[in-house]
Amino acid sequence: MNIDDLMKGDSPKALSFPHFPSRYQAVIWRNWGLVPHERLALILETSKGNVERAANDLGLPNIEVSKNWLEKGYLTIIRNNWHLLAYGQLLALLDWTPDKMDYILREEDFLWHKLGNHKPSVVKTVFSQLTEDEKKRTELIKQTASGLFNSFSETERPFDFIREYSSYGEKDKSKSCFDLNFIYSFHALYGDTLMESELDPYPDTLLKAYSETGVNGIWIQVILYTLYPFENAPEYSRGWEKRIEGLRELVKRAKKFGIKVYLYLNEPRGMPERFFEKYPEWKGVEHKDIFALCTSVEGVRKYLEDSCFNVFKNVPGLGGIFCITMSENLTNCHAKRFGDKCPLCSQKSVAEVIAETVSAIEKGVHRAAPEARVMTHTWAWSEDTQKTIDLLPEQVEVLGVSEWGKEFEFQGVRGSVVDYSMSVIGPSEEALKAWSAAKSRGLKTVAKVQLNNSWECSAVPYLPVPYLVKEHLDNLEKAGVSGLMSSWTLGGYPGPNLELTFRTPEEVALERYGVKASDAICEAWKTFGDAFREFPFHVGVLYVAPQNYGPMSLFYEKSTGYKATMIGFPYDDLEGWRAIYPEDVFESQFAKLCEKWEKGLDELKKAREFVSSENLSNFIDLENVSEAAFCHFKSTLNQIRFVRKRNSGRVDGIQELIDDEINITERLLAVVSRDSRVGFEASNHYYYTRNDLIEKILNCLDMKRKFIK
Repeated sequence: MNIDDLMKGDSPKALSFPHFPSRYQAVIWRNWGLVPHERLALILETSKGNVERAANDLGLPNIEVSKNWLEKGYLTIIRNNWHLLAYGQLLALLDWTPDKMDYILREEDFLWHKLGNHKPSVVKTVFSQLTEDEKKRTELIKQTASGLFNSFSETERPFDFIREYSSYGEKDKSKSCFDLNFIYSFHALYGDTLMESELDPYPDTLLKAYSETGVNGIWIQVILYTLYPFENAPEYSRGWEKRIEGLRELVKRAKKFGIKVYLYLNEPRGMPERFFEKYPEWKGVEHKDIFALCTSVEGVRKYLEDSCFNVFKNVPGLGGIFCITMSENLTNCHAKRFGDKCPLCSQKSVAEVIAETVSAIEKGVHRAAPEARVMTHTWAWSEDTQKTIDLLPEQVEVLGVSEWGKEFEFQGVRGSVVDYSMSVIGPSEEALKAWSAAKSRGLKTVAKVQLNNSWECSAVPYLPVPYLVKEHLDNLEKAGVSGLMSSWTLGGYPGPNLELTFRTPEEVALERYGVKASDAICEAWKTFGDAFREFPFHVGVLYVAPQNYGPMSLFYEKSTGYKATMIGFPYDDLEGWRAIYPEDVFESQFAKLCEKWEKGLDELKKAREFVSSENLSNFIDLENVSEAAFCHFKSTLNQIRFVRKRNSGRVDGIQELIDDEINITERLLAVVSRDSRVGFEASNHYYYTRNDLIEKILNCLDMKRKFIK
């Protein structure tokens, strides 16, 4: 590919960041410590010495560049530079080819969609000498930044958590009523994990911790043609042998800890038009320059069956698969609900097409490994769920989101859960109905849940709401669910919430925090749970409101005009953030959440004096996640209030609001400086760096000057 071939969308004008005197200073700031200084000098067309002097002038500390950012944090780098660098400079910064960027944008968990389906139009950013006025402004930045970097010294570097997964000791897990509990790695890349197995997505320390917290399965996302080549188009499968070998090694290591490996299949993957020059008869409907592999064609179903057979034959001991047949990817002609455009699939119902796809996968898996579990997800089957279940082959298990369709109401605003939630407790009637239909056919059932966190706040390793989690698990036990899928890409931390499949919150508190402190901590947990029930749930809020990015999200003096993107850029899009809620109700709900959560923090502080020295590290762990979650919720409230005041022109109290945001940002900065888990999520990498949080403070100070009466 050439750079010009990369996706651009409508190429809106990029945002400016006036809290920096010069645009190149923003580039240095956001990439300092993330990429080599020589790389910054290259793209800014200057010397390494000039870059280092410019960094010093901004008050940036002299820190060692970690290769982890380019290997495991490249999504953070892409987001931080999306409005600063054109593709050419961005590729040079990452040292990527256009082909690699194209693959990451398309295949790394819908990254292109998360970035807004467009690349902002950016002028080339290069080094230049500062004017006298810019020098004076830079000196003010240095005074602020130096003080903050010194006040909040870093005792734990980003990604340190990877080598510090704690061992919790063996426990009696016989009380669990679930025969399967599988989860996604807290830190695995969502991209081509098996091709980069040296990055160790599942180190032994993590596998051991999972085993001790009741997990007996892990899952990874794969694309079938990268594990088993197309006969006529092997070029799409380069490196498949290495991936198979990496998968064998993972299966072998996981087995030592009583854990099996499950593959996530979103198949068959749609392909570009050039692919069908070799397989013209496979070509299905088109969607956004991608064409479905028509599953009504016998050759496509045979490829599905043969590829699954060969993967399981080549990797003995695989635990099984779960498949999603209706999703964002174009996996069949009916996947986007326009199968009527296909001459073959138009003659079949959606249920028939799904069932044929699942059947081909099941045949292949069980032909090689009869004991493997084959689970099919009901995701987006909607009104076709019952019909599809009726057509499923035997030996298939039905997996579904427990709380999907659960109704909620906040201040008279009604809705139902789409996606998943920890604040609205499942299961829903919709899920129960699907599982009942499965059980009537003798099929096992699996609940998709989030035990640690959700998009309600994914920046902490776990939310300290164990009483809500336990309520949900007890409901699933009563419903007779066989197994659990305990996380999507978020929520894979081996923390205390996972133990609730076989223990009570009281038992967890007693062991982790000691006899004297356990009662007080349980009270704080109950208060956090009551607070979290106030979260104004809606799938739109989950995906685009600022609660996942927290204080990192900037204030803007005037409307940017940009729409918030899915777990990408919140911008200042209050209309998008609030979804179905009126502005006052949306603000009010976050205010209630924050007020109650702060009460829980006070209760937690009182418990600290009762924690013994041997349990202190566990308590500090709990303090960090509780404080960080509050900072994300309170910053979201502040951002709602700021945009409302700015848009209305009534800016009374905006100075005090900005001061509170500075305080919240400093509180989060303190946590991030000592806890490398906070701000990280596997499919988005770090939502922010320490530099990003200090930039928010610079942004706030700039806003204060602009809103002086």
